[in-house]
Amino acid sequence: MTNPLIETVTAWLQAEGIDHVSYRTVMRAWVTQAYDPAAAANPICALETGTCTEAEFEALLAKELVRLDGGVVPAEGLLARMFAAGTHDEAMHDLIRTARQAGLRTGLLSNSWGAFYPTQLFPELFDAVVISAEVGMRKPEPRIFQLAVEQIGLRPEECVFIDDIEGNIVAAEAIGMVGVLHRTASETSARLTELLGISF
Repeated sequence: MTNPLIETVTAWLQAEGIDHVSYRTVMRAWVTQAYDPAAAANPICALETGTCTEAEFEALLAKELVRLDGGVVPAEGLLARMFAAGTHDEAMHDLIRTARQAGLRTGLLSNSWGAFYPTQLFPELFDAVVISAEVGMRKPEPRIFQLAVEQIGLRPEECVFIDDIEGNIVAAEAIGMVGVLHRTASETSARLTELLGISF
């Protein structure tokens, strides 16, 4: 529903003069742990399930980052700054609108990294919204997919799940949903036309 995350994060790293290697090193480790069922809980899991606050996560991440000038990365407001360059993907918004106009039910299932959602658009776009930190579970846990399915009033096999993380697609398909790995709006639109018989 937004521009690629790598674009947003890269703009932030450049704006604050943060060493890209320090960011990639910590995030690669945290993301790998977050999608490893055998790994212990880590800061990403804690943030996404609401068991740590945004401020606590910001402090943990800021401590791991290195600025090119040797200065300290301010922790306060780090997440807001990180996502400041994010933009809405209007093509994906139009896709959701088209699906609803065709009589399909739509829902948002999101792992939360803070309160940066365009909630004013939710009534127009979605029949149900499930935010990980609000429900205390996160993708790829099977139970959050089950909750989303229940909220939208369908069975898993009646749902198409779109996500840009392959681990989440695998988890959705494991409970019976059809998964679409998102790369671009045009690719996703074409795949949905194949699956649903609707021209997006």
